[in-house]
Amino acid sequence: MKILALGAHPDDIEIFMFGTMAAYAAQGAELVFAIATDGAKGGKGDPELLARARREEAAVAADLIGGTPHFLGFPDGALVADAALIAALKALIGDVKPDLAITHAPNDYHGDHRALSDGLRIAASFTVPVLHADTLGGTGFSPTHYVDISGHFELKAMAIRAHQSQDPERFVDAARTQNAFRAGQCNGATGSFAEAFRFEPIFPFADIRALLPPAPVIRPVTVSTKTVK
Repeated sequence: MKILALGAHPDDIEIFMFGTMAAYAAQGAELVFAIATDGAKGGKGDPELLARARREEAAVAADLIGGTPHFLGFPDGALVADAALIAALKALIGDVKPDLAITHAPNDYHGDHRALSDGLRIAASFTVPVLHADTLGGTGFSPTHYVDISGHFELKAMAIRAHQSQDPERFVDAARTQNAFRAGQCNGATGSFAEAFRFEPIFPFADIRALLPPAPVIRPVTVSTKTVK
């Protein structure tokens, strides 16, 4: 199986879907990471130096699970779902030939995220199913699928920390809170973690469950064992 993960910025895959990518890696899947923008606005100082540093950070993170990074090089903060982006995404899909593409939700907080989501929706057409990752903080997001990342969360944290230019601990903390909540939402065991996704069926892709790593195990719901006297 071949999975194409797409993030608008060099640390987005790590924050939003890296646990799932690690689960795929454990299954032996081939992973391709695509970063749409150069990340040059993700900090202060020389934009060219920052873009170079962020590219190197993304490569280090991808290498943790054997992912192959592709850098599309669009300007940070100015991504739009125009002909240039759609053509680049179509070419990438044609080259990679993935079984599944995963990217940002269409209502995520950053304009670049929304543009990439819109562009991929158009570029993918009926070639590959598209799965949307959770939004930042889960705002406005209604999951349809969950992936158990309990055994991969520390690797996800390591990948986020590879992005030292971004003050990564804030994102590690946010991911820990959100992934713990998503595990609890689907009745995962205490201390477990899950990443949440949403899939909108579009012909000819109606059901992608066979393409996903396992969800958290559903636990029985019990009543109190106390006897009232």
